[in-house]
Amino acid sequence: MTKRIAVLGAGPSGLAQLRAFDAARRAGADVPEIVCFEKQSDLGGMWNYTWRTGLDQHGEPVHASMYRYLWSNGPKECLEFADYSFEEHFGRPIASYPPRPVLRDYIMGRIERSGLRDQIRFNTAVHSVEYSEETGRFTVTVRELEHDRMVSEEFDWVVVATGHFSTPNAPSFPGLSQFPGRVLHAHDFRDACEFTGKDLLLIGSSYSAEDIGTQCYKYGAKSVTFSYRSAPMGYDWPEAFSEKPLLDRVEGNTAHFVDGTSKDVDAIIMCTGYQHHFPFLPDELTLRTNNRLYPQGLYQGVFWIDNPKLIYLGMQDQYYTFNMFDAQAWVARDVILGRTGLPDTETMRAHSEEWFARENACAGVDDDIDFQAAYVRDLVDRSDYPDFRIEEVAEMFKQWQHDKREDILGYRNKRYRSTITGTLAPPHHTPWMKAMDDTLEAFLQESRELEEQPAPAQAGQDAVIKNAAAKASGTAKVGGPKAAEAARDRSAGKAERELQRA
Repeated sequence: MTKRIAVLGAGPSGLAQLRAFDAARRAGADVPEIVCFEKQSDLGGMWNYTWRTGLDQHGEPVHASMYRYLWSNGPKECLEFADYSFEEHFGRPIASYPPRPVLRDYIMGRIERSGLRDQIRFNTAVHSVEYSEETGRFTVTVRELEHDRMVSEEFDWVVVATGHFSTPNAPSFPGLSQFPGRVLHAHDFRDACEFTGKDLLLIGSSYSAEDIGTQCYKYGAKSVTFSYRSAPMGYDWPEAFSEKPLLDRVEGNTAHFVDGTSKDVDAIIMCTGYQHHFPFLPDELTLRTNNRLYPQGLYQGVFWIDNPKLIYLGMQDQYYTFNMFDAQAWVARDVILGRTGLPDTETMRAHSEEWFARENACAGVDDDIDFQAAYVRDLVDRSDYPDFRIEEVAEMFKQWQHDKREDILGYRNKRYRSTITGTLAPPHHTPWMKAMDDTLEAFLQESRELEEQPAPAQAGQDAVIKNAAAKASGTAKVGGPKAAEAARDRSAGKAERELQRA
């Protein structure tokens, strides 16, 4: 009987799994039948924008947390596919910080080029997954939304690629129910123009608060107040911004904070994160974790230890994104194809606990970045996924953190060099704070001509990144079948060979 694989979700993680099997097929391997179930009407996952909030037209919870005017908050060079560069997709170099439509177009391009759309069943919501010890197979039950009917099929493997940024974590505070203004979670935020001229309170101090707050300011918010639980973000904010400790209560339009200060506000946005939520899975198959770099219960951050035929992709807190999902998907593919075996349960559990302890030993952001770089390196060394100079990307992440500290409203004007093509990104034609049109067409308008050589400051930045990456490459990896070879061959030459082979 031919193996069947169910992939749940056609966002970046699910698409990575489709692409991994396609790469094996193109290399001559026999691959199983793959069915990808996607609730939305198109691929792209979180990168699809909808005006809808709450429930969709079929009565299903709206998956997307995407909002208008979102631009990448990290360099695109850090998420570039190792087998499909931005330069290949767009036919020329583009700036380092593209808006949502540009990133979505890039994601779509790799799948369209591979002709994998036929493997995806759109408008199909997964409602349950059950495993039979007797048959060793999963029964996946889905709702075909356009026909409003339930259908069940059996599969040998299930890949959960539904993401973990769609079910809000929404705390409550005294007085919120009587607040006369707008109260919403970041999941339901859609358009900064709604808050033009208003005083905003954003509860939270991580990426969504930072990004929504700066975007609202860009589009005319009168003031932005952040309320933090543990520590302020501490950027050099413009005068219109302030940071306060945790909200204590709301009385009328007045927000009172635990330090005794207060602020009159017009709207409150909860930037308080998301839950890992899998209502379609039974208890014995459900991953339960907060947002962390190495969730417990997963071998190699991918295989559900209690039943490794259930695979989770992209469930980590993330610095690396698209290319990490690829690395995970390639490892999962090789296990499914029988190219790589899995150890016994106790060995897998010990391996997971070791990585979990290493994460807990991290003392700051740089340690976190190095930890995830080591994790990605371990994955890449275990498969034939092309190397993309992982340690050099880690140094880019650290430079990105520095750029934000230096200028929180201007860091998106910086540019980086691709580790895939070696090309330095051109400057965008408009500084981010003045770039009000986020369409693909506006972004791709011809930029001013690139100079042949980078400016001295950029050349210095490149040198710092490369030198730090060279030092890190000797200590970041954790082993695996290709570890010894990778340690010798993690240079520009390998990247070039991989690019030519792709």
